Amino acid sequence: MREVVIGLPELADEQIVELVQIGEEAARKHVLSRLSAKKIYDLDISVDVEGDGSLTITVDVGLRLSSSTKVDPEALAREAAKKAMEAIENRLRELALEGRKA
Repeated sequence: MREVVIGLPELADEQIVELVQIGEEAARKHVLSRLSAKKIYDLDISVDVEGDGSLTITVDVGLRLSSSTKVDPEALAREAAKKAMEAIENRLRELALEGRKA
């Protein structure tokens, strides 16, 4: 687990929903960049944002793949979760900059 301090303003509900969507999209995009959708039996992406003042963001990715796939599903799930967190952190940095300008 890693803590990143970026000085965020109070986030509106719409911004939190946006963070969840950004994370899900980044994880899905990463998985589909590595595999054909036909090779994926199940893709479960969960992005949880909690907290007042300081945010706790958790990204979980679960994969069930075709047995003919030569990809390690656990490694790919970890990579996808990392990509999701990077995308969320980038958006949070943008929001922090916007908050300083306001």
